[in-house]
Formats: sequence, structure tokens, C-alpha cells
Amino acid sequence: MIHTIFFGTNHVAKTVLQALIDAPQISVDLVITQPDKPVGRKKVLTPTQVAILAETYKIPVQKPKTLKNYPIATFPSCQVALLADYGLIIPQAIIDAFPKGILNVHPSLLPKYRGATPVPSAILHGETISGVTIMQVEKRMDAGPIVAQQTYGLAPDEMAHDALMALAKIGADLLVIKLPAYLNDKITLQKQDDAKAIFCNQFTRDDGHVDWNTSTLKIYNQYRALMPWPGIWTMWNETRLKLLHISPALISTHLNNGQVHVESDTLYVGTSDGAVHIHELQLEGKNAIDAKTFVKGCKQIDEAQFS
Repeated sequence: MIHTIFFGTNHVAKTVLQALIDAPQISVDLVITQPDKPVGRKKVLTPTQVAILAETYKIPVQKPKTLKNYPIATFPSCQVALLADYGLIIPQAIIDAFPKGILNVHPSLLPKYRGATPVPSAILHGETISGVTIMQVEKRMDAGPIVAQQTYGLAPDEMAHDALMALAKIGADLLVIKLPAYLNDKITLQKQDDAKAIFCNQFTRDDGHVDWNTSTLKIYNQYRALMPWPGIWTMWNETRLKLLHISPALISTHLNNGQVHVESDTLYVGTSDGAVHIHELQLEGKNAIDAKTFVKGCKQIDEAQFS
């Protein structure tokens, strides 16, 4: 039996933890996750998805705000710890507490897209191939030696969240398969080439501002990458207009960049090489509506300009 400790917090971590729980040769003796956080308008303190899952299986859970002064001596005796989508810095002292270190499930083909947003960043940059990496954790972010990798083809219309969930399952299965060989020193670790590293950070709302001077594909990739947060938006009549659902469009009418065109209650906006079809949108401070309703409520929308 492989005894381990698991560090994780969000969507990917929940998928990985479930795979570890389901694996008959693996025992998760402790789960460490982030503290409960206020959720919703009433700010109800809510445990992380990982905490909820662990408690369902009666696995001990700890929720430190930081690992800086964590009492390492209280860890269960384990050769290795496992990590996915945790969100807090792991001090070197904790990494060193495990003879075989800590293995991390990261949803990219490292050294590409080190950091917090690997999947949306890959889509935003027009990647058609992504993947997952199992690597050793070291002090530098996502820079440790690679234990295993598996590629994944991104569909042309695949949204970032859907791709992330697919990669989480692939990574979870890969970890379960490779862990025994890793512990028995049957895997040759691959050093990352730092010269090829690409870093990605958290997105802000400004990253969602659509530039109509770019191509249809680039704008569509921006939508695929940034929904639901921070989403994409444009300006119309000095008001922020959220674009909740869009797709590439093929129309015969030539449109200038950002020019709005209405055809049979269908809303199009010109790009540098074509047009985008707007299906659903939301004016700031208003409810989300479909494009047909929006067009009927805005008599002067045709030939307007988005910016």
C-alpha cells in the first residue's frame, strides 16, 4: 500500500483526489487544503471542493492559511506527497519532509505555461495541442524535473473549463499509473529546459477587452479562454457590454473593424478578417439577454461601432 498526503483545493484537485481514493493500492492519509472562504451574497463560509470530498471519505483534513510554520513533525509517515491545484506556496522544508518529495499534476506540457492559468493561456495563444505533466515540486514555480507527460488535442471550439476538466482526468489517471514505478526508481526524470519556459499569470478584467482590429480566430480564442472569468467585453455608447456567447461568422457583407451589422435579427461585428456572431450579451447593470432581444430593444444598433 502506498501511503500519501494530498495538497489541493479546486476543480483539478478534486478530480485527482477522487482518482487516488479510487485506486486500491493508494491510501490518502491526510488532505491539506485552503481555508473555508465566504461564498455568495451572504458570504457563507464554505469549505473547498477537496475538503468536502475528503470529509465524505472520512479522510483527515487540515486547512492552514499558510504552510510557512506548519508543524512538519505531525505529518503521517509517507514516502511521497501529491499535489494538484493547491494555490499556496510549498516551503522547501515541507518538500524535504518526504523522501521522494512531492509530485504535482500540472495541466500543461511543461516547460510551456508555468503558472496559475495554463489551460486558458494555451487557448488564448492559439495552441491546438495541450497536455498534462507530472513533475517533482521544487522551490521554483513549476520548474521541477518531469516524471511523465501526456498530450491532449484541443478541439477548435473547446472552452477552457472543459479542457481543464479533461486534463484533470488525464493527469489523475497518469499519476495513479506512474506512482508505483516512480517510488521504485523505475522512471528516469527529465530536466526541464528553462530556456523554453513560458509563464502565465492570473487574468484581470482588462484582459477580456476585445480588440476588434484583430482576427476572428483570435477574438474567438479570447472568448474560449476567458469565459466565465473574467469574460470578454466591449464598449458601446460608453457602456461596458459583456459578450456571453459568440462564434465565428461567415457573412457576405464586408464590415469594418468593430462595425455592428444586423441581419434577420442576427447580430454580427466586424473583425480584421471577417466577423463574429454575437448570440448572448449583457449590458453592465442589466440582465443577460439573447441577441435577438437586444436588437429589438436597440433600434439604432445596426451600423453602430463597438470599441
